Amino acid sequence: MTSLPTGAGAGTGATTPLTALPMQDRPGARLSGSCDLDTRHALSAALGVVTGIPGAVVHLDLSAVAFLDTAAVAALVQASAALKGEGRRLLLHDPPYSLRKVVEMFPDECAALEVAA
Repeated sequence: MTSLPTGAGAGTGATTPLTALPMQDRPGARLSGSCDLDTRHALSAALGVVTGIPGAVVHLDLSAVAFLDTAAVAALVQASAALKGEGRRLLLHDPPYSLRKVVEMFPDECAALEVAA
């Protein structure tokens, strides 16, 4: 997987670029930056690559993600649900506060998300 940088686009212009790099110790990727209107296409591309990684469990390290907007959380839910439909799991590591807050507000809609302990 290659880095997927994106700069500020048509949104606020204040976005931290989003990058996705492969994890060295397990199947998955590490995202860094912000996931919002300006980086939506980069997140979609990264999730497309991540969901294509073989294995029963695919990991997504979010420890370097500063912010996820509700659309980004919805994209994670869709990716997780797609993998569950294949009998696989998307395991999120160290999600930012913004993701935890959205899950708290919409527990039923976010039920497909699985966060590592």
